[in-house]
Amino acid sequence: MAVTMNDVARAAGVSLKTVSNVINNYEFIRPATKQRVLDAISELGYQTNLTARSLRSGKTSMLGLVLADLNIPYYAEFASDVMKAAWARGYRVLVEQSGSEAGHERAALQGQFRSLTDGLLFIPLALDAGQIIEAAGQKPLVLLGESVQDPRLDMVLIRNQEAAAAVTTHLLDGGRRRIAVLGANDGDTTGSNGLRLTGYKTALAAAGVAYDPALVVGCGWRRDGGVDAVGRLLDSGVEFDAVFGLNDAVALGALHALLLRGRRVPDEIAVAGFDDIEEARFSSPSLTTVAPGRTEIAERAVELLIQRIESGDQGGGVQQPEAAFSLRVRQSAP
Repeated sequence: MAVTMNDVARAAGVSLKTVSNVINNYEFIRPATKQRVLDAISELGYQTNLTARSLRSGKTSMLGLVLADLNIPYYAEFASDVMKAAWARGYRVLVEQSGSEAGHERAALQGQFRSLTDGLLFIPLALDAGQIIEAAGQKPLVLLGESVQDPRLDMVLIRNQEAAAAVTTHLLDGGRRRIAVLGANDGDTTGSNGLRLTGYKTALAAAGVAYDPALVVGCGWRRDGGVDAVGRLLDSGVEFDAVFGLNDAVALGALHALLLRGRRVPDEIAVAGFDDIEEARFSSPSLTTVAPGRTEIAERAVELLIQRIESGDQGGGVQQPEAAFSLRVRQSAP
């Protein structure tokens, strides 16, 4: 038999009205009482009729998350953090992969996916700010990532420049002077790649080390991108004594390629990344990297989006908080 609201009420030791209030995110409920009800819902496997509830209230208690590709480890781990943050506030999350394609991103802003959610967390890679604003409609929207930054849009930001400068400074302090950067092209200034490259340049300048564009190698932000980029560097004869992958997937691919080519890490070449995905702790050697505050980003983004949803305030006071970062020093670049 299907679990009913009465079953939940009995298990939580509360009234049927209290269960209804929790499900519908009624504001004035004691946190302890709300948690008992949520625990009972989870244990019993109770499922609300979202369609009926949406017709009554105009809300679904669902948040949308649009990102490029769950095969990218950072995005997969970030999606998990978002789901945990949303669940703690009585919301669920629908996830959509855009494939970094403008048509898919626009469809997520305007189509059926958008209608199923009360608000959207969006990591755009193809659309610009004007296109996003034009397509977004009236429902709340919070941006993530740095490919789009605009004073009209709520967003939660990574301190890309500062964090990249911290990684580079750590490598410089370890005696490295020929630090290759994988995942950007010389001249990039915007987006995560451009901001992290700028941070790298800033740290070099502060240390009095000349910037060499031959050490900047563009590649996809995947493991195979890191493998390919290191292969091109080694084959070109460019000298380098450290690698900074602009995300951990690139850095792990670079680490793999260096070891296959007989290079000793970190004795000959140090390797560092950016993101602190779980795999970074378990690679061999373990990967030095930046933890960009992923859990904080998820928490703050979910909190901001729900604030917009529940207050109905989308007009004023655009918010763009930045998350704190920390350096994780491990075996690949001690």
